[in-house]
Amino acid sequence: MDTSKIDALFTPETLQQLFPKDRTNDFFEALFGDADEGAYEIELGYGGVNGNSLTMELKLHERPGCCLACNLTQGLPQVFSRHPIINVAGIVTDVDKLLGEEASCSEWSLGYTEQRQKETHIIPINITLS
Repeated sequence: MDTSKIDALFTPETLQQLFPKDRTNDFFEALFGDADEGAYEIELGYGGVNGNSLTMELKLHERPGCCLACNLTQGLPQVFSRHPIINVAGIVTDVDKLLGEEASCSEWSLGYTEQRQKETHIIPINITLS
């Protein structure tokens, strides 16, 4: 497995295709009935490869005038893991296709919410490669 080839796959454009910006508004529309009620934007990031583990990141960026409080985001891994709009399983399937012959995704799980900055929280998607 050539990690430099894998790293090169996850360009900003590719990440945007895997998780389009409008998915955040769709999520909040389904959750609250109004996309403007959401306190954050969701963006897909690439965390890298370490051994046989690849990490993708669901980055939560505080929206202007909103508060991205810890108590709001701590329960999100459980919600995101099964929400059809966030579709983590679909993201992992798309990552698997993107990897092609380099590796295969065998299992995935969401890690705990990490506060990187006051206005940015991260939920890691931990993917086991084979």
